Amino acid sequence: MRILFTAGPAHGLMLPVVPLVWAARAAGHEVLFASTSEMIEVGSRAGLPMVDVFPDHETWDAVMGGAMSPGGPSPEQVAAVPAWMAETYVKAAGERGPFALFTLAMTEGTIGAGRAFGADLVVHTTDHPVGGLAAAALGVPALEVGNRVSWSSRDAESPFRINEDVDGLLRERFDIPQGPRVLARIDPRPPSMGGLATDEPDEFDAVPWWPMRFVPFNGGCAVPSWAVARPERPRVGVTLGTVVPLISGTSSLEVALDALGGMDVEVVLAGKINIERLPDNVRPAGYLPLSAFLPTTSLLVHHGGFGTTAAPLHYGVPQLVLPSFADNPLSAQRVVDRGVGLAHDPAAIDAETLRGTVRRLLGEPEFAAAARAVADEMAGQASPSDVLQRAVSRARME
Repeated sequence: MRILFTAGPAHGLMLPVVPLVWAARAAGHEVLFASTSEMIEVGSRAGLPMVDVFPDHETWDAVMGGAMSPGGPSPEQVAAVPAWMAETYVKAAGERGPFALFTLAMTEGTIGAGRAFGADLVVHTTDHPVGGLAAAALGVPALEVGNRVSWSSRDAESPFRINEDVDGLLRERFDIPQGPRVLARIDPRPPSMGGLATDEPDEFDAVPWWPMRFVPFNGGCAVPSWAVARPERPRVGVTLGTVVPLISGTSSLEVALDALGGMDVEVVLAGKINIERLPDNVRPAGYLPLSAFLPTTSLLVHHGGFGTTAAPLHYGVPQLVLPSFADNPLSAQRVVDRGVGLAHDPAAIDAETLRGTVRRLLGEPEFAAAARAVADEMAGQASPSDVLQRAVSRARME
């Protein structure tokens, strides 16, 4: 079978899908991943065959720059987009988050890539409706995959909604019929954190929901020897991911390092962060995948991104979440509600408060016990390979 995968062009949106792509390839299927921007290089380094569905990166930068500007797109940025989408682009740029703009910009190229590839099945993330539109245009089934620990579209309080203006414009312009035929929707969360213990039909359209184990992928690397060895004192990882430092800065990170610098712990600072002076117990690791050092880590301090929240769950590691924006606060609440960690407003925390919170997380055994329980729960869920095989069997029956 020829399977087209697609997800939003950002680390946290795309990387959770990589193990599912590997599962398809290992089973002998032909795969192609449709994305754009820097994700082409990221996916290529993960061993995926990538296709750039918006190769005009200068225009792409203008489109996304307008979306991120507090005042909305400038006249120059509007002029940079194709005329047929300009009016809808301005409306979509006013939305919270870039997802409608991803759909507007990437759908045409994804349909073309899928048609040239001869796709038999399209696998896409819930927050990337491009995949559903492409499947409908190609007349093939779709598999919708959740990529969040914070929410799922089966939740009553789900924050994600398809932009009807964008959907309508694209369907009319590219003659996309209603649909697609959705084989199933996947919820990758552990049952005790909002996920599924067994299959359930969707309450609106009866499409089945399937549970799936989250398998972390944060990139490949040459694993340093210190990361594998058990440290003599508690190891605490600290990261703000790839987006937060660019948008919100590093003030919460500096508070965390200041607090941890006065403790008897080994600190691993993961990420490309430029801070001139670091405490003596901080090891600047650069861009080091979390999976390289989480197995020997006692605590992870982070911003609440999906992949960053889910990875320590997989390894049974407690967390301290300093949520930044978007759905980070929802991730933080999931962590607190399940008892696998604590959270604090990064704008209001100081070094003394953070130090006390870390002492609780390292010293009170309930947090580690809850984290290990969730890891055991996840280990019993269906793997990406199981889910992929099930989806392919269902697609062949149609």
